[in-house]
Amino acid sequence: MSRQILVTSALPYANGSIHLGHLVEYIQTDIWVRFQKMRGHECHYVCADDTHGTAIMLRAEKEGITPETLIGRVWNEHTRDFAGFHIGFDHYYSTHSDENRELASTIYLRLADAGLIETKTIAQLYDPIKNLFLPDRFIKGECPKCGALDQYGDNCEVCGATYSPTELKNPVSAVSGATPVHKDSEHYFFKLGTCETFLREWTTSGALQAEASNKMQEWFASGLNNWDISRDAPYFGFEIPGAPGKYFYVWLDAPVGYMASFAKYAAVYGLDFNAWWGPDSKTELVHFIGKDILYFHALFWPAMLKYSGHRLPTAVYAHGFLTVNGQKMSKSRGTFITADSYLAQGLNPEWLRYYYAAKLNGSMEDLDLNLDDFTARVNSDLVGKFINIASRTAGFIRKNFDGKLADGVANIELIGAFQAAASDIAAHYEARDYGRALREIMALADRANQYVADEKPWELAKKPEAVYRLHEVCTVALNCFRLLTLYLKPVLPKLAEQVETFLNIPPLTWDDAQSLFIRHAINEYSHLMTRIDPKSIEAMVDANKQNLEPTAPAPVRHAEAQTHAAQPATAAPVADTPESNMIGIDDFAKIDLRIARIANAENVEGADKLLRLTLDLGDLGTRQVFAGIKSAYAPEALVGRFTVMVANLAPRKMKFGMSEGMVLAASGDAPGLFILSPDSGAQPGMKVK
Repeated sequence: MSRQILVTSALPYANGSIHLGHLVEYIQTDIWVRFQKMRGHECHYVCADDTHGTAIMLRAEKEGITPETLIGRVWNEHTRDFAGFHIGFDHYYSTHSDENRELASTIYLRLADAGLIETKTIAQLYDPIKNLFLPDRFIKGECPKCGALDQYGDNCEVCGATYSPTELKNPVSAVSGATPVHKDSEHYFFKLGTCETFLREWTTSGALQAEASNKMQEWFASGLNNWDISRDAPYFGFEIPGAPGKYFYVWLDAPVGYMASFAKYAAVYGLDFNAWWGPDSKTELVHFIGKDILYFHALFWPAMLKYSGHRLPTAVYAHGFLTVNGQKMSKSRGTFITADSYLAQGLNPEWLRYYYAAKLNGSMEDLDLNLDDFTARVNSDLVGKFINIASRTAGFIRKNFDGKLADGVANIELIGAFQAAASDIAAHYEARDYGRALREIMALADRANQYVADEKPWELAKKPEAVYRLHEVCTVALNCFRLLTLYLKPVLPKLAEQVETFLNIPPLTWDDAQSLFIRHAINEYSHLMTRIDPKSIEAMVDANKQNLEPTAPAPVRHAEAQTHAAQPATAAPVADTPESNMIGIDDFAKIDLRIARIANAENVEGADKLLRLTLDLGDLGTRQVFAGIKSAYAPEALVGRFTVMVANLAPRKMKFGMSEGMVLAASGDAPGLFILSPDSGAQPGMKVK
């Protein structure tokens, strides 16, 4: 039965280039859309640039151009990069559009009519140098919930908490570096808390992955705050109807951009907008997003849709972050790689599409791009296995049989196994478990290669009496190759087009898996894909390396480690360390620093300064450590946080039990003690280098 599906990816912000981290999402979505279209479903894929906010305004001001000029230029760059990686949007638009202004205003007015908008005078953080109310992302400070340093003004990337910017501790303006001041302003709020009953039901309805639904329950437990949907002038965006000088917060009109992009597309192609977005819609609406914006798409967005008289998402699929060689993307290491710089090195975009697909499993797990593994897997799977089948057999068809396949095939069992795999592979694509789909496809490729190796067509070609057998063997092999191409087509669309031209066939659809490929003239085989040269990967990394050394010495905070006795000795600033206290690199290399997740934290009876921490080191097991951080942290604020520990410190018997390591913390002249936390993406047991 044919389905009607509208698919979106999260809108990239028009304030930077598309990089390999972004491409995880767009490649994942594009594969799913191409698969649905191959199945014969009516599937539309829309997206847009997210163009509003203070960041756009400030960047345009810095460049001496208008925001409209900036977002127009970035739109061209983004669409170029997406096209370079064969992302097949049916329509790619901008949130700075008439359609978006009208839809956002309509939704707002309907929410107001439903009694879900309220005004309240609030104290905001204001930059006294730039004369600007600071948006959340232009304020940094310490998380009010867990104490993590250098967090944005709206949510903590360490513990996941959301909060008001005024709750941040020790805030700093990211625009001017000034200490913000509090200034009152009337703001408009969406009463999200009023929607809690509905949201509890919707988040457990099956529209979210199980792990995402569980995360929602944590947020319900901490309470839903009403959502501030307004910003004060100056601001680049849409003015709120009936509220001069007040603008929609970018996160209100950004998801409406999905609707606006489809509205423009529908107008061009004669589709009924209400049939897709109305409350009684029978179509499917599927959003692909990163897990970092789950809160907005699983709470704010469905509530906006529900109470403005629109349909709800059928599914919201969240994915994890990208790491490169096991670490967060780094400009200094050359692993913060833009889409454009990848293509500029002459690297085939379908190599990356294949590698990402091989790693994606439909969960919110992070994905690692290991550059050595990337080279090895692509060369082995795509060239050594897949392409190898055609390159070893197609020439015999052209040379010996005038380019025409045999009238039948002898090995029906092998081809039957390839055809029978279609349903399982389809189920894996549908579930976004591309890694499993590709494992099954490559297992089939192994069988086809074994068949060719066993039959040895190059030897059959030397024997006149074996001419019919040669014809059948090569026809069987090319039947297998055609089916492998069909199964890989959602991942490798351009390579599939090349194969379709070589095999002289129409575009492959999923139903073609059940037909035989015989009595057919093929074209001359030409090379389809080269191997990755490791030197090209090295060149890409080198081209992306940036010297991030500061031009002047940065201030150094005093660092301290929590000792077993919980009496840390404060180290002197690096610049002041006397030579007598210096250690050599060999001494430092003996220290085994590891990422640890705080699985549990509790007070220690009879100890004024100690907390007992249970640290999860992944495959290395758990450790118990006593740390003198009780004055800085409530135990419950630490559970789930990541930190850094010395993992090879000899255990020490203490009054309260055995301490099996040391966690690292920092302090300075100002009051406060702060445990060290890694960037998001770090995993328990990782070695700190």
